[in-house]
Amino acid sequence: MGFLDRDIQPSQDASLLDAYSHSVSNAVDLVGPAVSRIERVGGRAGHGSGFAISPDGLVVTNNHVVDDAKTVRIKTPDGAVIEGKVLGRDPDSDLALIRANDWPGAWAKLGDSKSLKRGHIAIAIGNPLGFEWTVTAGIVSALGRSMRAASGRLMDDIIQTDAALNPGNSGGPLVSSAGEVIGVNTAVIQGAQSIAFSVASNTAKHVVSELLRFGHVRRAYIGIAADTVELQRRVALEAGLVQTTAVRLRRVEIDSPAARAGLREGDYLLAIDGHPTSGIDDVVRLMDGDRIDMDVEVLIFSVAGRIERHTVRPTHRPKSA
Repeated sequence: MGFLDRDIQPSQDASLLDAYSHSVSNAVDLVGPAVSRIERVGGRAGHGSGFAISPDGLVVTNNHVVDDAKTVRIKTPDGAVIEGKVLGRDPDSDLALIRANDWPGAWAKLGDSKSLKRGHIAIAIGNPLGFEWTVTAGIVSALGRSMRAASGRLMDDIIQTDAALNPGNSGGPLVSSAGEVIGVNTAVIQGAQSIAFSVASNTAKHVVSELLRFGHVRRAYIGIAADTVELQRRVALEAGLVQTTAVRLRRVEIDSPAARAGLREGDYLLAIDGHPTSGIDDVVRLMDGDRIDMDVEVLIFSVAGRIERHTVRPTHRPKSA
């Protein structure tokens, strides 16, 4: 039996590797045609990556890729070079939206980043260091991270991955094995290995919607930094909820709306105005401009071990936040 086991094992390993290879290559075939190289026109030179999210040429990239440029040069996978107009920028999420002229039609779907789990396959497509349409793959290392944008403000709902990223990958897609975009690659830690970050696709959806409607992203500020965490079933049942995750407050800014409402570090944020908050992306979406200077009810599982309701009055987000 031992000899038979040893004979079978290499075949099983080969099948697993073959399935992994097919998953990655199929995802690249689906999304790759939508990925482009983005170069600034005028101002400071620079380049990065971007990807179309609609057949009429709406292209998502990083804010730091376009910088202050009003137009960009877009190079498509088939070698065509077209011009694009920057429709809007959001420094606080490091995202920007471009309208490409004469786009050939290939586009990628923004998936649901809330469905991600640590260990899921993560595939990056982009133009690192001038090597165009490079593919790297790894796994989702962590979810719900926070990091500073170039504007100094805290970006929430960040995906950490070990898929190799380098300068030039910025603005390119992070792709699931199903061929859906789950994040927008945005940053690496220089000197570190296998630590890279992407803005989650659900946040990107919200930012794109705001840029299309208003030309900028409206945000209500309550003064928290938070993580997406598992929620104990007994807490969910006590609160009358069915969600399995929630938002834990990692920091509450001094004299912020959250602090004045009695929220504390370590509290679990379960719902906002009756809408469950099972992840950071829910907080980003719900705390939009419509809630500025309005009383908002938040449902909390407090550090004292009680289900509590508090009233928070969000303000305009200060530049120093």
